[in-house]
Amino acid sequence: QVRLVESGGGLVQAGGSLRLSCAASGSIFSINAMGWYRQAPGTQREWVAVITSGGETNYSDSVKGRFTISRDNAKNAVYLQMNSLRPEDTAVYYCNANLFALGTRGSRDYWGQGTQVTVSS
Repeated sequence: QVRLVESGGGLVQAGGSLRLSCAASGSIFSINAMGWYRQAPGTQREWVAVITSGGETNYSDSVKGRFTISRDNAKNAVYLQMNSLRPEDTAVYYCNANLFALGTRGSRDYWGQGTQVTVSS
């Protein structure tokens, strides 16, 4: 009953910018943290960024200084502003949330469907 829906992916030239959005909906009690992962073809899924319920952020070394994660608690939404994009950023980007669903005993991870980001050189 909890769903994460992503949007904002697309095709952009190297050096350009893109903003990803993800909204969580359903029977949510509270969200501990939300983040972004990515997976390029033939590679393992890679963690990109996370933001906690208190607003603390952390980034992978490969995107630090270029990407900014933010959160709108009222909307149960997380965003990823991606600047200075590089071809190696090309991947399917997945939204993740660790949250308590209503009527459940503990928190667990939920995933979005993924959105394609392609950076051309």
